Amino acid sequence: MADELISYEPATGAELWRRETSDVDAEVAAARHGWASWAAQPLAVRVETMRRFANTVRQRADAFADLIARETGKPLWEARTEVDSVIAKVDISVTAYAERTAQRRLDAPMNTRMALRHKPHGVLAVLGPYNFPAHLPNGHIVPALIAGNAVIFKPSEKTPATGAFMVDCYRAAGVPEACIRLVIGGPDHGKALAGHPDIDGLLFTGSARTGITLNRQFATKPEKILALEMGGNNPIIVWDTPDIHTAAVLVVQSAFTTAGQRCTAARRLIVQDSLYDPLIETLNKLVGRLIVGSPHDDPQPFMGPVIDNDTADMLTESFLTLLMNGGRVIRHLERLDDTRPFLVPAMIDVTAMPERPDVELFGPILQVIRADDFDGAIAEANNTRYGLSASLISQTPALYDRFWSGIRAGIVNWNRPTNGASSSAPFGGIGWSGNHRPSAFYAADYCAYPVVSNEADSARATLGIGLRDD
Repeated sequence: MADELISYEPATGAELWRRETSDVDAEVAAARHGWASWAAQPLAVRVETMRRFANTVRQRADAFADLIARETGKPLWEARTEVDSVIAKVDISVTAYAERTAQRRLDAPMNTRMALRHKPHGVLAVLGPYNFPAHLPNGHIVPALIAGNAVIFKPSEKTPATGAFMVDCYRAAGVPEACIRLVIGGPDHGKALAGHPDIDGLLFTGSARTGITLNRQFATKPEKILALEMGGNNPIIVWDTPDIHTAAVLVVQSAFTTAGQRCTAARRLIVQDSLYDPLIETLNKLVGRLIVGSPHDDPQPFMGPVIDNDTADMLTESFLTLLMNGGRVIRHLERLDDTRPFLVPAMIDVTAMPERPDVELFGPILQVIRADDFDGAIAEANNTRYGLSASLISQTPALYDRFWSGIRAGIVNWNRPTNGASSSAPFGGIGWSGNHRPSAFYAADYCAYPVVSNEADSARATLGIGLRDD
């Protein structure tokens, strides 16, 4: 009998969904067999199919949002915004394809033509995360399908039901079954899919540790496309601002939305020394008012649990490690229920720590660092191997100019949270945050490759030099 994968609700521990695990070889073979016919369809057919997918999701939006909320633990209001993002991705991807990878005519010598077109890679594997189990993999899948690829999607083993629901929507919209395959399973299934010889590339969203492993694995396979969307140890700087309350709101939104389970979440607050006391006092009061609860609670909570008890345990251990190595507690990481992964957001001052760990603590823990001067604040913000997102809260335009010029990140914001990036713009970072394959609007770039053709209606050629006389 085949193994089963079971999904449980983080908020209650109840079983939500179960299904037999997949045969990776069979799924890849099906996609390999079917992708060419999909690629041969006119672009208009593929685009229209994706628009039907958006309509299918729109018709099933309530059930979809309910499932996401139950499987991730995030509040229902946030799950609904994720469904909206899935729908909006289609129009954005159609526009991006036209702008980034459309057919073009180039200048050429007389009586010839120069054409630029793009071809799909073939069979692309997509590995999805658990924090946005629909929106983030959909951000790879839709542009890949528009370009003419077949897709084999493996959702996170922590959120497989959401992945299966979304695949059902693709198929209901008319994407051929051979061209959207679903792999259900754990890490071993992900490794088997990533290493399969019959895929033409891998589109990944997840941790830096896994991404680096994949990067090494693909180093000897230059013929395959690899797009890595990884995490961040993101800084938010508060400097020279009179509006402390607004600054505190932006910090809370950056650090604790989705229970801190966003790759763009602020992990480090760097604050001007003179603003430290009023900002921390305001932050403490605001965090104390945040409602932590189950997805369907009334009133709706600001944030739900983290994904599971193992994650909650790991975050608790990480917080204690910071404390034992010189951190000063501003607000403890509280566990509301020993049997469930509900955590009350924590803040800890790590200014005096001799060595600050450069890790992505994927949860509601904010590390606070005091700074005496702005150049030192930027240096502290750049004190990381990651480079995804960074934000400055300040009323001084000249400081933002210095911040923008000096910060190392792919997303640089001013008086806005570190998170909440738009799908209408490229999304990606440097360092351990990605491999220079930004997603969102630029996903079209890695879903097809350019082909340049020099063309003429008839063959004409002469050799004008280097020939002996007859």
